[in-house]
Amino acid sequence: MSDFIFTSESVTEGHPDKICDQISDAVLDALLTKDPESRVACETVVNTGLCLLTGEITSRAKLDYIKLVRNVIKEIGYEGSKAGGFDANSCAVLVALDEQSSDISQGVNEADDVNEDLENNTGAGDQGIMFGYACDETPELMPLPISLAHRLAIQLAKVRHEKVLEYLLPDGKTQVSIDYKKGKPVSINTILISTQHTAEIDGITNEEEIRQKITEDLWNNVVLPATKDLEIKPINQKTRFLVNPTGKFVVGGPQGDAGLTGRKIIVDTYGGYARHGGGAFSGKDPTKVDRSAAYAARYVAKSIVKAKLAQKAEVQLSYAIGVAKPISILVETFGTGVISQANLTELIKDNFDLRPAAIIKEFDLKNLPKKMNGEFYRKTASYGHFGRRDLKLPWENVEQKATQLAVGVKHLL
Repeated sequence: MSDFIFTSESVTEGHPDKICDQISDAVLDALLTKDPESRVACETVVNTGLCLLTGEITSRAKLDYIKLVRNVIKEIGYEGSKAGGFDANSCAVLVALDEQSSDISQGVNEADDVNEDLENNTGAGDQGIMFGYACDETPELMPLPISLAHRLAIQLAKVRHEKVLEYLLPDGKTQVSIDYKKGKPVSINTILISTQHTAEIDGITNEEEIRQKITEDLWNNVVLPATKDLEIKPINQKTRFLVNPTGKFVVGGPQGDAGLTGRKIIVDTYGGYARHGGGAFSGKDPTKVDRSAAYAARYVAKSIVKAKLAQKAEVQLSYAIGVAKPISILVETFGTGVISQANLTELIKDNFDLRPAAIIKEFDLKNLPKKMNGEFYRKTASYGHFGRRDLKLPWENVEQKATQLAVGVKHLL
């Protein structure tokens, strides 16, 4: 299939599921800042007037969980008159946390394939499969649909926080459909933005008039600024632009829908353009390969594309709980690779250490929250974990590794 339309979505930080992701990762940041050896699997649930923290945590750190939760909700924007049934100051915060299972801890502390090597002594914190992906559609080597959807969501939140459009409320979604010809993106087919707003805007109460005003404001203040530096731009009267298709979006956030940690895994990754192993990221410490190995798989895939060994690369890793080395490594280049798949797999094995402790050490995953003044993982919890132009993520820094691969491949040609 060479001619097609592909669509990806993003959501703002005020989306109920993203509130949960941010709270779970704020808990992780706080615990790792005080105790880098913390074991964390923190889940969050929100609904009208309620936030529940649950999961398993083993740490020497002591936190005021209630204060932490309220601060995150407040910073997102759910406070006071615009809280919409979910106010940081008045919502109930319930904490129901247990310690990590000793059976899991045993396998992580001492791997089944143990030897004297420290990296071999840490087993994977769970079994499962993880995928990483990269392609040459954008400078950050991400698929264009999800890259654009994130750009729009980030800009939508920005104009709200900066009060450029004072009627905007925290909840929102973006969606972008891209036209592909011969497998390459050529134009923006459709942009969809659904954004929560006040019931009245500048004295306007008529539903259709409100939607017309929001549509004009978002085109000028969100769409155009977010896409101004792109080669492929939206074209007025040609690119289909949909805003709040139901007519209005006043009731939103946790008042409109319950939220759960880990329910936006496609938004977090590649927008459906690549496969997904099914594991969520937020609220999990780095020993959980759902998170750390997914970062490593992206690192491998991006290095391959950056080294121009393929135009597209998808990497699958699989792990067994309590075992350090991956059970399997698979790379797929969709016919764009310059060397065989078998040779590329060997190149990966020779140049990447994909054991959990090695990944943690390579990216300094346990110490980054403290180095970043207590806030690192929470920043990844909205607008994607990959291809971020606004964050310095270690798994995105592939310059050195790409050079290493380019040198290594010469011995295979």
